[in-house]
Amino acid sequence: MTHTYNISGMTCGGCQAKVQGFLSKVPGVKNVRIDLAKGEAIIDMDKHIATEDLKASLNDYPKYQLSETHPPIHTVVSAIEKEEGRSWIATYKPILLIFGYITGVTFLTEYIHGDFIWMRWMGHFMAGFFLVFSFFKLLNLKGFVESYSMYDIVAKKWNGWGYVYAFTELALGIAFLVGFNPILTNSVTFVVMTVSIIGVLQSVLNKRKIKCACLGDVFNLPMSTITIIEDALMIGMSAIMLVTML
Repeated sequence: MTHTYNISGMTCGGCQAKVQGFLSKVPGVKNVRIDLAKGEAIIDMDKHIATEDLKASLNDYPKYQLSETHPPIHTVVSAIEKEEGRSWIATYKPILLIFGYITGVTFLTEYIHGDFIWMRWMGHFMAGFFLVFSFFKLLNLKGFVESYSMYDIVAKKWNGWGYVYAFTELALGIAFLVGFNPILTNSVTFVVMTVSIIGVLQSVLNKRKIKCACLGDVFNLPMSTITIIEDALMIGMSAIMLVTML
């Protein structure tokens, strides 16, 4: 038998995948299809399953609410669709401000030194980048891990990688700030960011409408070429510094 239910609280492809996964684990459920635009879950089941049992599968995530289709929901607009109606600057304002602050502070640091050394500036810039981005991830670590597992090639297979990644960014930020073993620090940066960019490229090229986890679960930023540029910038800087030092 097949039943259709209303699901509220889904805002992106990541939410869709999570809800589908939770409902699929309920005993007796054969298949779950989620219609994100309509906010509906079509569930095939071996036998009748009480609505309360289905609701219970979502208890750990109270923002997702399941109800029977009475009355039907005619229109459900996702947060991603809302973002598409905003200007590019309005959508990516948080990232633009962060990069502006980091760039300004690091240039000011070079000015205070009395001379401009590119290698030193890149080290400070990367320190600022990793410290700020890890900060936002740690504000809601669990939320970041869930979003990151939707597209990262390692986190898809091992959910724990999201936790490791957030603290790796923090460690790299501190390492760049204090100048700890530059060759090791830049090598780790190059490897970690190269692995990270693979999932980003796949998502952007496949035009998947999912939430970018670069700033954790704090901002609702869509995955785009901006995310590619962020990772590529860190890869490029670490590569330049490695080539210069070796």
